[in-house]
Amino acid sequence: MSLLESIIMGIIQGVAEFLPISSSGHLAIFKALFGLQDVGIAYDVLLHIGTLVAVFIVYWTDIWELIKEGFAILGDCINNVIRFFYNIFHKDRKVKYRRLIKTPYRKFVMLVIVSTIPTGIIGMVFEKVFNMDSPSLIIPGIGLLITGLMLFVIDDIPEGNKNEKTTSFKDAVIIGLAQGVATLPGISRSGTTTTVGVKCGLKRDYAIKYSFIMSIPAIMGACVLKIKDLFEPGNGVTSTELVYYIVGAVVAGVVGFICIKTLLVAYNRKKMKYFSYYCFVAGTVAIVTYFVTMG
Repeated sequence: MSLLESIIMGIIQGVAEFLPISSSGHLAIFKALFGLQDVGIAYDVLLHIGTLVAVFIVYWTDIWELIKEGFAILGDCINNVIRFFYNIFHKDRKVKYRRLIKTPYRKFVMLVIVSTIPTGIIGMVFEKVFNMDSPSLIIPGIGLLITGLMLFVIDDIPEGNKNEKTTSFKDAVIIGLAQGVATLPGISRSGTTTTVGVKCGLKRDYAIKYSFIMSIPAIMGACVLKIKDLFEPGNGVTSTELVYYIVGAVVAGVVGFICIKTLLVAYNRKKMKYFSYYCFVAGTVAIVTYFVTMG
């Protein structure tokens, strides 16, 4: 991979990861068209780290509160376990258990955890069924058409009123299932989860925030699963390649930050149909290219 290709793929990752046009679909198309069937596991990991940094910067206040409350929940769980055993041996003077979910951010933490479970299960199933690293153009092409349909209707979905307090765990499961399905190349993760979130009755700004924050454990989990493959024979990188990869990751992070801000404006102004038109065109081009090259 050349430096230019690394930068281009970093731009694609940054734009398509956050704008609802599917980063996996565009990266798959780019790899297929330019013959980059194996860009390296290290590069994939660094690209995702770059986009994660963008999410942390935009939602740092919320993420910091979630981290603090997450550890607080863990501490209360440990304390409740201790109290459980204490109550077993002191039945005459039992102590009350601590309530785990007592603030909006604690509820938010639990919602994200619940959403992550179905995402992980579906992601692992799809990883075994589909060739996720180098899919043919037909898969991301169809995925982009599906994404286009979702974006075409999201502006017309009535505004919900659910927030951290009122979002149910059933909603979290449904949104998590949607994120799992969006692991397929061409189906936008942000577009899918936000559309489903708004359909579940979440406020638009909260649905967007939920979508981006719930992507953190999903992306980190995918990176962790890939890191072990770095130590397999043939997956090492040279110092030059590492520099190119880091440049691509930085580009992805910077572009991703700009795109998150752009997407927030587009959602609030209900301009998502413009992204749907693009997905329709890109998906059609990918499918046509697939049949032309196959012929």
